[in-house]
Amino acid sequence: MINAASSLPAFAEDAKPITRNTANFHPSVWGEYFLHNHLTSAAGLQPAEEDNHVNEAQLLKEGVRKMLASPIDNNLSFKLRFIDSVQRLGVSYHFEHEIEEALHQIHDISTKDDNIITEEDDLCHVALLFRLLRQQGYRILSSIFYKFKDQTGKFNERVGSDIQGMLSLYESAQLRFHGEEILEEAHNFTVIQLTKSLNTQLKPSLAAQVKHSLKRSLRKGLPRLEATYYMSFYQEDPFHDENLLKFAKLDFNMLQELHQKEVSNATRWWIEDLNLSANLPFARDRIVECYFWILGIYSEPQYSVARRMITKVIALCSVIDDMYDAYGTIDELQLFTNAIERWDVCCLVDLPEYMKICFTAILDVFEEMKQEMGEKGKEYRINYAKKAMKSFVKSHMNEARWLDCDHTPTIEEYMQVRMVTSGYPALITICFAGMEDITEEVLLWTARDPKVILASSIISRIMDDIVGDEFEQERGHIASSIECFMKQHNTSRENAISELREMVDSAWKDINDAC
Repeated sequence: MINAASSLPAFAEDAKPITRNTANFHPSVWGEYFLHNHLTSAAGLQPAEEDNHVNEAQLLKEGVRKMLASPIDNNLSFKLRFIDSVQRLGVSYHFEHEIEEALHQIHDISTKDDNIITEEDDLCHVALLFRLLRQQGYRILSSIFYKFKDQTGKFNERVGSDIQGMLSLYESAQLRFHGEEILEEAHNFTVIQLTKSLNTQLKPSLAAQVKHSLKRSLRKGLPRLEATYYMSFYQEDPFHDENLLKFAKLDFNMLQELHQKEVSNATRWWIEDLNLSANLPFARDRIVECYFWILGIYSEPQYSVARRMITKVIALCSVIDDMYDAYGTIDELQLFTNAIERWDVCCLVDLPEYMKICFTAILDVFEEMKQEMGEKGKEYRINYAKKAMKSFVKSHMNEARWLDCDHTPTIEEYMQVRMVTSGYPALITICFAGMEDITEEVLLWTARDPKVILASSIISRIMDDIVGDEFEQERGHIASSIECFMKQHNTSRENAISELREMVDSAWKDINDAC
């Protein structure tokens, strides 16, 4: 998996060629697909047909809005299911105000002192009520679920046969905090019951939903992907709302058209403007994947400018990661780190040729961001973005020193540095910097390393290590969290991974609590 590649001399023409280890990354699976993909719309519609679809979507949208804004009366269960479907179908961004108002009313009539007050014994209903309110930011207590236990203190086997109830409780348990034993038990119980149910005669659509939820819960899924899955489940529901489903499909296609145009522009910048895959062949060619990553953060149309900027930044962060992981020498990497710290075009003269290409691209992208923000009177945001990028590169330099002296840090040292090089803190800050409706207070908040960002970084770092450790070690890489944990605690690889997964579970609880 390792190729020996020699670069051009770094400093002088008579210097000896440098042998570098580069990973054998596979070429982009997309090639130039998005570069030449000039569809008139996501569905290949003609302009007149597209206009008809836009008008139809608008009429359907108003119908959904009326449903959300309608009085709750005695039909609370219906309203909960409708809100859940709107969210899971990926169209809730159209109705944020209506959903907020509806859930505020539901909170007022269904809870007292954050306890759910209901005589309802339908587990599916109670769990959905709990999840929707907690998702919205209400600190709803989980004690309501004790009513579903038997006299021995275990969950009643009777509710275990209610598959829809089990699915609803399973998704609710994903929102558990630290110390919520009832939800820990609920999670374990539902996993067992749902897994057992797959050996019974479930309807195909329900079996597919159970399999999907067990593989990736709603809480941990990408909203755009989850919407596509849920459409197939929802249309099999005999009580589904046909107008809502039709609107969701139309909206998905129209938004996908925008996303296709955006990724086409990003591909053009990557291939035609930079041609980094040719100029920097040691780096991953993953511009489409970088764009897809940002769709996991925000996919709504109002964040189009922000997506354009952050896609370029994350693509360049990927190049930096590959440069520091193996390709650059320790002296070259120190020069690049110094250049990023100074943030001055004059630093180009000190850099080897391949670094000049990367450094110039970074300066150009941030200048583009500065002009974009300056036109809106928000140029101050670029200072936060630059600071985040400097921290990202500085931490990569720390990693490079570890590799250079074959140092295996403690797991605490490792996480302190590698959470930053995961890219999460920097990219989240820059994501905020590109959003229209963000104040400076939010950027100051991100700079203080809040728990929710630290927890996200922990999940990113550890899961990346667990999945990619063997590949990384083959090409010569610093010790991963797995190796660090094994050495520090003198334990097996299996036990190290188990302990690290516990850290991931704990981080999810931190996210739930912080949200």
